[in-house]
Amino acid sequence: MPTPQIQQQLSEAAVRRLVEDWYRALDRHDPVEDVLPHLAADGLVMRFPEGTAHGHEGFRSWYDAVTHRFFDEAHTVLTVDVEEIRAASAEVRVLVNWQTRTWKAPDATSTWLGFDAHQSWSVVLEDGTPRIRAYTVDSLTPMPGSAGL
Repeated sequence: MPTPQIQQQLSEAAVRRLVEDWYRALDRHDPVEDVLPHLAADGLVMRFPEGTAHGHEGFRSWYDAVTHRFFDEAHTVLTVDVEEIRAASAEVRVLVNWQTRTWKAPDATSTWLGFDAHQSWSVVLEDGTPRIRAYTVDSLTPMPGSAGL
């Protein structure tokens, strides 16, 4: 993970960089210790289709489960709408196309999944670094031919 730049005020460019860095880390299945710096230390709430994760420990559990379930992940950020930005926080809407594969033993082949995920994020400036404090998957729209979650 690149060394974060210390900032005095949150900027739209920094929020967009966080979104891109976040999805690159997820696609690579980076070690959880390298992903955690993207997340706020206090008050973290992440709402996924699989359930809600609270704090870093909740995220660790979710991340362990999904990195053992999904492979060949590809997130393509379609839109980032920074709706409200203040000196130390921002409300953001993200639309990301997510494609992945799963495999369940003893199936002969893997299964493809593809969705457009509409998300709401709250980003905060913590220790001079933009971090995700709230992350909600608002809806998943399946692509034609996709298996369900």
